[in-house]
Amino acid sequence: MEIEVIEKDDRKMRLLIRGADIPYMNALRRTALAEVPCMAIDEVVVIENSSVLQDEIIAHRLGLIPLKTDLDSYNLPEECSCKSEFGCNLCRVSLTLDVEAKEGTITVYSGELLSEDPNITPVSDKIPIVRLAKEQKLRLEAYARLGRGKNHAKWQPVSTCTYKYFPQIGLGNQCDACGKCVEICPRKVLIKAGEKIEIRDLMACTLCQDCVDVCPMNPPAIEVSWKDGAFIFNIESTDVLPPGRIMKEATKIVREQLKEFISQVKVKRSEKD
Repeated sequence: MEIEVIEKDDRKMRLLIRGADIPYMNALRRTALAEVPCMAIDEVVVIENSSVLQDEIIAHRLGLIPLKTDLDSYNLPEECSCKSEFGCNLCRVSLTLDVEAKEGTITVYSGELLSEDPNITPVSDKIPIVRLAKEQKLRLEAYARLGRGKNHAKWQPVSTCTYKYFPQIGLGNQCDACGKCVEICPRKVLIKAGEKIEIRDLMACTLCQDCVDVCPMNPPAIEVSWKDGAFIFNIESTDVLPPGRIMKEATKIVREQLKEFISQVKVKRSEKD
């Protein structure tokens, strides 16, 4: 299998993967969504709340704030050596919030959460939590833990994770460059250059076949297909982890799951023998 990085920044990554098949690509996608752990607030102790929102609603809003994650320093609660339902400093991070509206109405933002670990903080300081009117207060202590997206969406490290076949577009010699395929393409894959049609952005093609359907030639002068075993994989992080780290963890988890599956198959075979 060959992997080529087409685009990459702090939050997004696009890969060209050759030599794979659909089951593996789907396993990789589902693992990135549901199995790669990240930090999220799981428990909230409300000390004082005189806002218009109930404690449960504030706790729910806090849980959905993405937190920067350090996978190397913390354990999943079920894998931590403390074996405690309350957690320890190896599987739990405490964040506090103490705000009072003294002079007038204010908005409480995620940046006002104070974490005991500077590496575990909200990915943005501008996520609104609640509005407080004059003399209203909000004091609480929240506990963040590692978790997996299969248990709750707040533990999903990605906002987008998709793949598609690598497209192939063929233009026949009989094309008269009428431009109808250029006009109908929703992703502007094609462009009219003088007396011919050219491919502007092959990666943007979604294989919708609109350009083939609109071509007045019979048979159509344009052919859209895909390359077997080649895929474009797109991943966008919620900024809790770099996209490269998410992919690394996803491939490691898939590998471990396959090893476990193989070992279980061997056990079943030995039992039958």
